[in-house]
Amino acid sequence: MTKNKEKTVLLTKDGIRHDGRKREDLREISFEVGVLDRADGSCLIQWGRNKILAAVYGPRELHPKHMQMPGQAYIRCEYRMATFSVPNRKSPAPKRREKEISKLLGEALNPALFTYLYPRSVIDVFIEVLQADGGTRCAAITAASLALADAGIPMKDLVTGVAAGNLSEKIVLDLDDVEDKEGLGDLPIAYLPNLEKVVLLQSDGIFTPNQYKEALDMLVPACKKIYQLQRKAITDKYSQINEAVQKDLEKESKEKSAKDKDSKTKDDKKDKKADDGKKSKASEKEEKKKKGLKKSSRKKDDKKQASKEKEAKKD
Repeated sequence: MTKNKEKTVLLTKDGIRHDGRKREDLREISFEVGVLDRADGSCLIQWGRNKILAAVYGPRELHPKHMQMPGQAYIRCEYRMATFSVPNRKSPAPKRREKEISKLLGEALNPALFTYLYPRSVIDVFIEVLQADGGTRCAAITAASLALADAGIPMKDLVTGVAAGNLSEKIVLDLDDVEDKEGLGDLPIAYLPNLEKVVLLQSDGIFTPNQYKEALDMLVPACKKIYQLQRKAITDKYSQINEAVQKDLEKESKEKSAKDKDSKTKDDKKDKKADDGKKSKASEKEEKKKKGLKKSSRKKDDKKQASKEKEAKKD
């Protein structure tokens, strides 16, 4: 007898999803900026059960030279999924989907950068999906944006990505892997929250005009919420650097003051020794002077005595 597998209830009548979230709830998101020492900029994002690492190298000279753009930098993105990132082992060869997402990410990041500052150069963005659980392209672009900021590349704004979906004819925010596979549609967006500009918008599946509008009304506030987390992550990193620099400066000032104190005590000891030497020399001179005076007085007395004895003999 074969047991029938129970079907997962994706959305209850009360609007509760299979993982306990409400329709407009995001999964837990955390960022770690500057995780790679050898990259110019890097970011590790954990979005639900997604774990994605982004690294940035450049700007640097582009080879081959025929790819160089005389008026701006070339943003070269490479999105890859690790072989162990999904339950069934993935082939290490890049698939068509990975090439497509790489192209989309480069096009979405380009409007956020001042590319005209680096003509004929390339900015390489490498994205490695370590663990996938739905919505990897949105998480990847969010992490890549922070990695670019960490690399010190001038930016107009941070890029934030998130997706909405059609789940049982209801619009929900931030689909996980189960919802992405079982849902009726997926609507990922990349957004510049400060400039209020959409740089990426895709639509896979079925959406009515009302559902499309409802999804956009959910996505924009969600992007602004994620944007605040991005800002906090980058400012926390540089506040830690600032604290470390302040501690080093305080340590250096303490060491300097200790050295100055030691040198002062040594100088005081030298001055004391010099004063003692001067005093001893002065005392020796005085003693010699006193001895000389005593000798001269004795000689005078002896002369007087001798003269008295002579006079006495004459008499």
